[in-house]
Amino acid sequence: MRCSVLIVGVLIAATAARGEAQAGIKIPAGVAGTWEGKSMLGPKDSVATTWTLTAMADAKGWMLKLPNRDAVAARVIAAGGDSVVTESGPYQSVLRAGQQVTTRTTAHYKGDMSTGTFVATYGNGDVVKGKASAMRKKM
Repeated sequence: MRCSVLIVGVLIAATAARGEAQAGIKIPAGVAGTWEGKSMLGPKDSVATTWTLTAMADAKGWMLKLPNRDAVAARVIAAGGDSVVTESGPYQSVLRAGQQVTTRTTAHYKGDMSTGTFVATYGNGDVVKGKASAMRKKM
């Protein structure tokens, strides 16, 4: 898993170095705010859960709030170009009662929209991959 973070970090840095990063967005300050999102699974992108991410301008103190759960820290693992990689958990799974899960999300930001992917790793070793999307809440 650490290898994938390294690869993502290298890809983000390479993209930024080539000047392909989205003009006008500064990561992570440019994504500060409250994001209302959904995590999707399967070929038809069925919504598995909704969530709210509170992103701070300095990449510290980010919080993920899932339905009927206490907020958990969303640690910024890597950031650059138009992308931020966060990790949250372990926390009580929304989909699997009684199981702990850690999620790693790679989000690509464009204005008030975010799209990306996530990997959920359960305490028993199971891994689930899916998509995520969010919109920044207007203040």
